[in-house]
Amino acid sequence: MTARLGLGTYRCLDVAEAALIAASCGADWVDTAPNYENGRAETSLAPVLAVYPHLQVSTKVGFVAPSARRIGVRAGALSPDDAARGHCLTPDYIAWQVARSKRMLGRTPDLVFLHNPEHGCREREIADRIYTAVLALEEACSQQIIKAYGVATWRGFSSELFDVATLLEQATKAGGSQHHLRAVQLPVSLVHLAPVAQALDGHGVLAEALEAGLEVLASAPLHGGEVPGMVTRELSDLISPGSTPAQAALIVTASAPGVKRVLLSTGNPEHWRQAADAVARPSLSLDGLQRITDVLGT
Repeated sequence: MTARLGLGTYRCLDVAEAALIAASCGADWVDTAPNYENGRAETSLAPVLAVYPHLQVSTKVGFVAPSARRIGVRAGALSPDDAARGHCLTPDYIAWQVARSKRMLGRTPDLVFLHNPEHGCREREIADRIYTAVLALEEACSQQIIKAYGVATWRGFSSELFDVATLLEQATKAGGSQHHLRAVQLPVSLVHLAPVAQALDGHGVLAEALEAGLEVLASAPLHGGEVPGMVTRELSDLISPGSTPAQAALIVTASAPGVKRVLLSTGNPEHWRQAADAVARPSLSLDGLQRITDVLGT
């Protein structure tokens, strides 16, 4: 497959242990956020990143860890109202948080995602919010605090609040033709099959990202661990004969057009090895993906 397996740390109870397992099994990417592991995720990753310098890391800006709210207010980066809401994308907060993330990680992040920019935002305000945020991220790139940025969303694309064209328009407005928008992250799974079905028809976020040269990181491929229990033996054999339900689900996500990385959240070595085996298999054909979307719907 062209997609590679990366570690997503959202559901990891011990981020450092999960990262060590992933890196020892050949993973080259770990995705995190300042609010993961009760606000400790970035600090937990720092020693692992030092031991595995090849391991690329993405983090996020948007949600504010409860442990950082008072600190952010004292630093003048957060208003008390934004701290209470727990989500902020103002320029002052972005500048403060990305610099803090760099210190916590012990290195320059390879990517910083705007984390659910649709959170608490009205439709008519979303383009302006994205522009203001990417303008701050372009400034962080120019100061070499971060290398590049992207947008990680749960429902921004599916609810049609924004699309890839919107992101490119605002990034170009903020940074010109040499902007640093590099990636999008969204759920792609047997539960979230709509992006796959759209891509097979030549439109939607996966097709648009592929055309624009943006990397797609697929989050929640097992939908919080729910998907394997939903996969019957018949469906598993349709996808990949002999595979486990979890492997079958991962194969679909990894085969989706445009997906470059599949973010698996696990600290179980055996689960990781089985997942790595699944992603190493040949991609499903477009016809094979079409059969699956026909059977399951979207």
